Amino acid sequence: MIGLVLVILSLLSVLVSFAILTGITPITPSDQVLKVAMAVNAVLLLALTGLIGWELVGLYIAWKDGRAAARLHWRILTHFSVIAAAPAVIIAVLASVTLDQGLDRWFETRTRTIVQNAAKVGAAYLQEHARVLRGDAIAMAAEIDQAKPLYDDEPTRFDQFFETQCSLRQIPAAFILRADGTVVTSAKLDEAWDSPLMPPPEAFRQAENDEPVVIAPGQSNQVGAVMKLKEFEGLYLYATRPLDGRVLDQVRLAQAAAGDYGKLESSRYGVQLAFALIFVGVALILLLAAIWAGIGFANRLVAPIRRLILAADYVSKGNLAIQVPVRPKEGDLAHLGETFNTMTAELRTQRSELIAAKDQIDRRRRFTEAMLAGVTAGVIGLDAERRITLANRSALALLDTAEANLLGKSVDEAVPELAAATAEMSAEPSHRARQTQVTLRRAGQERTINVRFTTETTAAGGGLVVTLDDITDLVTAQRSSAWADVARRIAHEIKNPLTPIQLSAERIRRRYAKRIEDDRQVFDQCVDTIIRQVGDIERMVNEFSSFARMPKPQKEAGDLREPLREAVFLQSVGNPEIDFVSRLPDTPLAGKFDMRLMNQVFTNLVKNAAEAIAAVDRSAPGSAKGRVEVVARVEQGEIVIDVIDNGIGFPQENRHRLLEPYVTTREKGTGLGLAIVRKILEEHGGRIELLDAPAVATGGQGAMMRLILPAAEAGAQGVPVEAGGDGTGTAKSASVPVA
Repeated sequence: MIGLVLVILSLLSVLVSFAILTGITPITPSDQVLKVAMAVNAVLLLALTGLIGWELVGLYIAWKDGRAAARLHWRILTHFSVIAAAPAVIIAVLASVTLDQGLDRWFETRTRTIVQNAAKVGAAYLQEHARVLRGDAIAMAAEIDQAKPLYDDEPTRFDQFFETQCSLRQIPAAFILRADGTVVTSAKLDEAWDSPLMPPPEAFRQAENDEPVVIAPGQSNQVGAVMKLKEFEGLYLYATRPLDGRVLDQVRLAQAAAGDYGKLESSRYGVQLAFALIFVGVALILLLAAIWAGIGFANRLVAPIRRLILAADYVSKGNLAIQVPVRPKEGDLAHLGETFNTMTAELRTQRSELIAAKDQIDRRRRFTEAMLAGVTAGVIGLDAERRITLANRSALALLDTAEANLLGKSVDEAVPELAAATAEMSAEPSHRARQTQVTLRRAGQERTINVRFTTETTAAGGGLVVTLDDITDLVTAQRSSAWADVARRIAHEIKNPLTPIQLSAERIRRRYAKRIEDDRQVFDQCVDTIIRQVGDIERMVNEFSSFARMPKPQKEAGDLREPLREAVFLQSVGNPEIDFVSRLPDTPLAGKFDMRLMNQVFTNLVKNAAEAIAAVDRSAPGSAKGRVEVVARVEQGEIVIDVIDNGIGFPQENRHRLLEPYVTTREKGTGLGLAIVRKILEEHGGRIELLDAPAVATGGQGAMMRLILPAAEAGAQGVPVEAGGDGTGTAKSASVPVA
């Protein structure tokens, strides 16, 4: 409201100032009037400028703060101001130039010369009359001075003489006056001239220098001359002559015009500056009024746009309940607001539907994930480009990786063992399921996996569902069962003829040894060979029998630390060139075990470690000394025992088959040791893992056999606790060198 009042007052002030300058009003455009007008305009101009500056500061702060539509507001205001200012500036420039050109025409040399010449002509006319009258006054004064005796003796004749002098010189009127203006005598030739004006008192004082004083015409139409009479004491001659009134009026007009022209010329730049200031003020006020109008227009235009932008920001942040106020007077922008409100209403409805659908999908997904999490088989989902989209817990456990390392990656990169099979399945899509077997090597272990592929058809394209079943134990069990059956049959078929063969060989020695005279040594050697080989075959048959008919464990509560120490001690005595180190906890490794079988297990494993070290050539300089380390601990309710050596290590290929009967990497091995160990551990609910030694990761060599057995539950009774143990089952590591 204040801005509107200022704009109206400023426009009225501009109009009044223009009217005063152009002479439309009865007010004379004097300097004082111009100063007052400019002061009023300046005050209004400053007030309007301050108001607009305040608005611009607000716009600048809004622009710096990044408020909605601030840049659009600036752009509209700038364009509006430029468009409004251009005509005002152009008009002000043109008006100033026009005024300057008009004043140039007024004050050009020709005009100045005409005005000045007119004044000079009038002055010359007056000077000519004054010069003639002056000469006549001097001559007449000299004649009168000579007629002093006549004045003294015959006053009447002197008056005639005086009148004759006026007639001779065609002086219409002459007077002899005293200094106070008293007429002594006079002569008047023109009777129509009633009352010539007397000279002023200062004229008598000036005439004391014996020089005639010419009195120029003032308010009267006459010229006069005052001359002091030398022979007459205190008397003066005053001669006067009337001028043509019309000519004298023109002379006065020319002189007045010349004076006015001079004044105008001297005040030209002031007038020009005043007009220029008025024009500039008018232009500025019009410009500021236009800017103020532009601000109002921009506010009305930007306000609904700002509301839309702010509402759009709220929508972008998820607030679909926002509604834009609609004002019918805003026209198309009001229609835009209505459209926006309709759009947000539809978006709310659609979002509600999407949320409901998402909740349903989430419930189904959670059900599917829960179902897949409970499945022991690994499940992997692949899209049409063979990227992994799903992996359940069992699949992550089989692949020994995290979910983040699988999802979104190509199966060729994440699980290279499945690359060939998935590529073949993708090349020949079919709705029938296919299956194959692959070998996975993770963390030094080999697992046999049965892979089943099922085609999945979705709206996004075809994909695959890969099911992974770990059949390593099944395959091993099948092989062990087959080997056990073979062992029983071989033991049955071979053991029967062994005793007769041995008895026959001994009988041949007793009966025919004395009769053989030649090659007795060869005879005895052959018989000994037969008996020895029969013994070897009998021991092999006994091993077959032991493997085929493994006795059922007789479990009882016990501590595994004692059989571990015994196994390490026995091997350290038999292999003094190897360092044996045991790291056993202070607390018991408690559980229910068959100590005889467990002693057999530990002895076999430590022996295998010593034999692996012996297979390494350590004659080279700088070779490390053989070392076997036995580490035991309790982790998450299980007893974990690691037997680590720096021997030749396990092969990378088919490592898991070393646990099968009659599979060995040593020339003299039977291949039953690890198979028996595995079977004993399975009877106790445990398992064995064949891993690389930790030194392999840093470029070393060696193997690590890890035994995992169930530990006794907390608080179990009947487990002896050694002195120094706390009985809690916490593994306090202790390094005990044995050798």
